[in-house]
Amino acid sequence: MRIGLTGGIGSGKSTAAAMLQSLGWRCVDTDAIARRLTQPDGPAMAAIASRFGQHLIAPDGGLDRVAMRKRVFEDPQAKAQLEGILHPLIVEVALRQAADAPAVVFDVPLLTESHHWRARVERVLVIDCAEEVQVSRVAQRPGWSAEQARSVIATQATRTQRRQVADAVIDNSQLTIAELNASLRGLSRHWRGPVEESSA
Repeated sequence: MRIGLTGGIGSGKSTAAAMLQSLGWRCVDTDAIARRLTQPDGPAMAAIASRFGQHLIAPDGGLDRVAMRKRVFEDPQAKAQLEGILHPLIVEVALRQAADAPAVVFDVPLLTESHHWRARVERVLVIDCAEEVQVSRVAQRPGWSAEQARSVIATQATRTQRRQVADAVIDNSQLTIAELNASLRGLSRHWRGPVEESSA
């Protein structure tokens, strides 16, 4: 079983991924893969430097994430070009990580927007959340403001777009941790059947 997990920034998607892992699913974090690809001497760095120039490369040879985030928020074409470099590499690594697991959750923030993933998963689970709740949660993170949170949300798929591709939606706007866990446990049993927790 291959599940695609997605949701907007501040939706609680990462929390949901950790809970699913405790329920026996192998969780493949595509954001973590992207970070490894863009660390110093990472497999994506030569192509990024060639396309965008050295001014977006940090002194240690890795990606200057702050500068790149600003660039892609301001320039949709740059965003598409960066994704064109990273997404095929992310998919390749993610599929290797998932190869020997019977039940896998691919944690993919841009699943709705990316054609690389939709045909590779059997179900799509969306962790949904009201926008003002997202903004409030993200603004509490170190280094983030409400304005920055809204800027990120504006570049992501809308709630409606995510719901349109979903096989299941959990509205996490007001759920407690226990309620979210219970919802995920029910979905896990429905999709996979009872399994030994933490077996993956």
